[in-house]
Amino acid sequence: MTKNKYSTSKLSHIPLQGAWGLLFLVLLSSCSDFLSTLPDNRTQINTEKKISQLLVSAYPSANYAHIAELSSDNFVDNNAPNAQGDFFDLASFSRLDDQLFAWEPATASTQQDSPSFLWSSSYSAIAAANHAIVAIDELEKTNKTINLKAQRGEALLCRAYSHFVLVNIFSQAYKDETASALDLGIPYITEPETVVHGNYTRESVASVYAKIEADIEAGYSLLSDASYAVPKQHFTQKAAAAFAARFYLYKRNYTKVVEYADAVLTETPATMLRDWTPSYDNILSIGYSYVEQQLNCNLLIVNTKSLFFRIFGTRYGHNGDALIATTYGPGPTWTDRLPCYEGKLYIRGQQDYGVFFPKCMEMFEYTDKIAGIGYAHVVRAEFTAEETLLCRAEALIYLNRTAETVADLQTWNKSRLAPIELTEAIIRNYYVPSNKLYVNTLNTTKMSSAFVVTPVQEPFIQCVLHFRRIETIFDGYRWFDLKRYGIEIQHTIGRSRTETLTYDDPRRAIQLPQEVISAGMKPNPVAADATKDNTISKLIEN
Repeated sequence: MTKNKYSTSKLSHIPLQGAWGLLFLVLLSSCSDFLSTLPDNRTQINTEKKISQLLVSAYPSANYAHIAELSSDNFVDNNAPNAQGDFFDLASFSRLDDQLFAWEPATASTQQDSPSFLWSSSYSAIAAANHAIVAIDELEKTNKTINLKAQRGEALLCRAYSHFVLVNIFSQAYKDETASALDLGIPYITEPETVVHGNYTRESVASVYAKIEADIEAGYSLLSDASYAVPKQHFTQKAAAAFAARFYLYKRNYTKVVEYADAVLTETPATMLRDWTPSYDNILSIGYSYVEQQLNCNLLIVNTKSLFFRIFGTRYGHNGDALIATTYGPGPTWTDRLPCYEGKLYIRGQQDYGVFFPKCMEMFEYTDKIAGIGYAHVVRAEFTAEETLLCRAEALIYLNRTAETVADLQTWNKSRLAPIELTEAIIRNYYVPSNKLYVNTLNTTKMSSAFVVTPVQEPFIQCVLHFRRIETIFDGYRWFDLKRYGIEIQHTIGRSRTETLTYDDPRRAIQLPQEVISAGMKPNPVAADATKDNTISKLIEN
């Protein structure tokens, strides 16, 4: 096996066993707020306090990054030969990973990070939000003086967000109102449910988006940050505005994107962004500091049950072109890699397996320390000022506000410690078709005739997508961007197998969990069905 070109002097190696034990102990003691949950008292939700406690359960406990990252181009198969013909013979972390990377239905597992776990935990969160709304209705009927607007607003935002994640994982990307009316969405549940896998009706993607929008707009104006003891673990007004900006970006209502992003970023967005200048002694410090609630950049912190961190150093790694295009490669204003990653990239096993930036560190909650058992958690910075800034930059491109676009992109560029100022000329000269690693073919007009990216706009869109890919690495959003723009990707699997995901491939919608299909819900179309008449009238249950 020949060595790859990455300089080991710039990376840190962590032994598997000792560092993990220390990681669990230190982060558990430091992040007790993240790992504690309040009781879900649904038997008698008859006080304001009980409603607030119930809403803790309205945030999903699943980490969709595992599904989305393995489905995207951010990971490669280390067992596939690289450009030099070198390959490994590594075991995957689980059979689930093999299926996700090959874009196959994930029938192997109901474990943490599986589509099954995401589905059930998301609908459980939705059920909690709906129970809270019903309890609020009842309390307001019996007590005319009680003020539960803030709790209602939070419940509506939570309900909208879980549905937003579900529809973007299990359905095709939003295209436009007409085209998306023909695509299978997910059930949008607005009443309390007692079972997760009942006989629900799949609505169209367009219908789901319309209901998400209604909940966002109804809930946003009701929120009050003063109602939270720990605001960063709830939908504050800034977190809700960041959600709205992302939603409207996916729906392509660019004026709304800017409106909500402005509410987050204020007149001085640079003061909202992460400070990348500090140095850290170890991986634990980086992992904890990334999700620190006191940081202006972190708008919503969500605790998930997840084994995602354990994938690094196995068969599927952040390696090869995926690595060069993100954390360990050049860009329009930097060479080799962004200076912000200096001393902050790590390896598992050996360097040739790939590297990672520890934003998705595992935090272990022991249920029995003597037996060494418990739950693995990944704490997510679910909404950040940086991602919202890039949402606004993308929207400004389509509003033909080029100078403001460049200003936002330079704000991000500078915060990441890039040594050269980003300018319009640099963007136009760097993001050209020949720069294939950073310039992808966009198939937007094939998805929707209304989704036009002009030649003047395209270099800026390619720049935003590049910056978004770096910013959201290991969060799962790259998968959503690939779907939104119809970007086609390939996965080389093992020694000789190659799978191509075209812009209209049915596999862009992750297949529903097997137990949900077995309960009677219509599955997503598969490749063999693609040539058939899959109109919504034939696919959605009556």
